[in-house]
Amino acid sequence: MAAQAIPGNEVFRQLVDALAVRLAGRGWTLATAESCTGGWIAKCCTDQAGSSAWFERGFVTYSDRAKRDLLGVEPGVLRREGAVSGAVARQMAEGARRRAGVDVALAVTGIAGPSGGSADKPVGTVWFGWAIGAEAAEAEKVLFSGNREAVRRRTVAHALDGLLARLGP
Repeated sequence: MAAQAIPGNEVFRQLVDALAVRLAGRGWTLATAESCTGGWIAKCCTDQAGSSAWFERGFVTYSDRAKRDLLGVEPGVLRREGAVSGAVARQMAEGARRRAGVDVALAVTGIAGPSGGSADKPVGTVWFGWAIGAEAAEAEKVLFSGNREAVRRRTVAHALDGLLARLGP
């Protein structure tokens, strides 16, 4: 389990500031596709004045239906893999990138708790998807500790930090 400090708003601001520089500097735009964070990543991005230069939109796709309807996640993948899976995270990111017409998209889908976990997917399981340019989307699984608030905060920070790492300097 990932044991780390619970990120605060200042951490989010710093990550978004760095992301803004990288995206705006390249003339790229971002879309988010969020399930367990309920739009928190988009909120952090739009907290920055001038973010309309690089932030296009956010999709809050909490239900399977929303994932299918808004992002084009395949029903068969949802049935076979479940909403909290690498395949769904990749399809969410690719769907957000395609449907928003952006250069970059990130997606999160997970189990923030306190209930909803299983032996295979315990509370704190989060899948991340990143789609950059024309490349196939990447997915990463992380298991976070803590209560619902802690899992969600860690998810927001990891999604932004993961995107920064993939964008490079």
